[in-house]
Amino acid sequence: MKKLIVCIFVVVFGNASVYSQESEPLPNIVILFVDDMGYGDIGAYNKDSKIPTPNIDGLAAEGIRFMDAHAPGALCHPSRYGLLTGRYPFRTDVSVWPDEPVIEEGRMTFASLLQSQGYKTSMVGKWHLGFDESQATDRASDSDQDTNTRAAYRQYDMDLPLPGGPFDRGFDIFFGIRASTDIPPYFYIRDDRVVNPPTDSVDDNFSGGIWTDIQGAFWREGGIAPGLELIDVLPRFTEESIEVIRNHAANAQDQPLLLYVALPAPHTPWLPTEPFEGISGAGMYGDFMAMVDSKVGDILSALEQTGMDEETMVIFTSDNGPVWYDKDTEKFGHDSMGGLRGMKGDAYEGGHRMPFIVRWPGVVEPGSVTNQTISFTDMLATFADITGTELPVNDGEDSFSILPVLTGSQPETEAIRPPVVVTVGRGIRSIQDGTWKLIDGLGSGGFTSPAYIEPGPGDPEGQLYNLKEDLAETNNLWHEHPEEVARLQELLNEYDQSNRSRP
Repeated sequence: MKKLIVCIFVVVFGNASVYSQESEPLPNIVILFVDDMGYGDIGAYNKDSKIPTPNIDGLAAEGIRFMDAHAPGALCHPSRYGLLTGRYPFRTDVSVWPDEPVIEEGRMTFASLLQSQGYKTSMVGKWHLGFDESQATDRASDSDQDTNTRAAYRQYDMDLPLPGGPFDRGFDIFFGIRASTDIPPYFYIRDDRVVNPPTDSVDDNFSGGIWTDIQGAFWREGGIAPGLELIDVLPRFTEESIEVIRNHAANAQDQPLLLYVALPAPHTPWLPTEPFEGISGAGMYGDFMAMVDSKVGDILSALEQTGMDEETMVIFTSDNGPVWYDKDTEKFGHDSMGGLRGMKGDAYEGGHRMPFIVRWPGVVEPGSVTNQTISFTDMLATFADITGTELPVNDGEDSFSILPVLTGSQPETEAIRPPVVVTVGRGIRSIQDGTWKLIDGLGSGGFTSPAYIEPGPGDPEGQLYNLKEDLAETNNLWHEHPEEVARLQELLNEYDQSNRSRP
């Protein structure tokens, strides 16, 4: 394993959390990034969860649980942009993803950073940050101007590259899909080439019954590669991830590995295979989430079987909250949000406060817990810190190293970073520290109704919550604490004007 000599030491005496960048080899880094999972779905965060998650719970027992970790966006693509770039997604136009890359050429990602430090960089799974699709031919009617619908019927050429994706943004190898498994066209991509074009078609599918149209075994009509079955995508990505680990163990010698596994589940379509049907107490969704836990376990087992587990930092989290309504909680007695308000897409905590677990043998104290408020954007600066790399001024503008939290050297009473910002729909954002949270509008901004409320005479212009006293966000204190409103609004304005939050 490559060693890096730098004059930085982070050492905590009196427990197992010790990390010295002068003496320690660079760790392998495996990021297990699931899709549309709730804060209350796994047992480590919700003792009353109706879903069996022994593998993720075991990971938490062997690592540190962050109780106040936030996706930078409450939807798939803004969340992934922030994770990869260390930059808040409100600073770019993430809506271009159906036609062109969201991450501009030359912008640093955590993959390109680690690639520059000698890592073998690999990605398996869902990208959802766009490709340059100018070479693809639209097969939709000229009258259909909806970008997503037109994309569903594009024709792709196996002999032409599909640029602008993971292979061109820092990953040495990539195997995955363009977006979610309910957004056509459906086909696999290896590196920058289409494996098999989506020349067949599939109709819309809805589960009906107790589920809304965007729940259950839901997918949209459009092109699909011949022979591709959506139920096989999660197992296929698990197999590909295990293959990356085995190949690296057999061939890499001293080179460290980055493996970013972006599983497309438990996002719709909820497609648990037969062994998982009925295994949970939360219907199709819970069964599919139990299947996700099993696949996470398979990947962790591959690390152990190859002897890589003791040299590997494993990070587990989800891109945003679930699609789980009050009626679902009432029917199954399972609170996917774990007591938080809202769900996917929302400015409320249920939309973006995520389980965030880090296992790093010999560095992270097993079974530890932190209430530090962090953002996914912090991964870039953290990896830079681990490798002794100085971030360029114009990269990772909203990224702060959480390495001192991982080693146990950061006092819990001292914030590791300034307040975090989350982007949701309708131009609404939230900004929060460990106590106060401001939402710069009324309504959820997302999936929970009402999404937006026009303030009337005398109404508050936004929302302010004291999360230490009111984590469920039931009591809007906008008028009662104008000093906190002014403080957080001033910070948001400062972040906007300076185009950064990192000094």
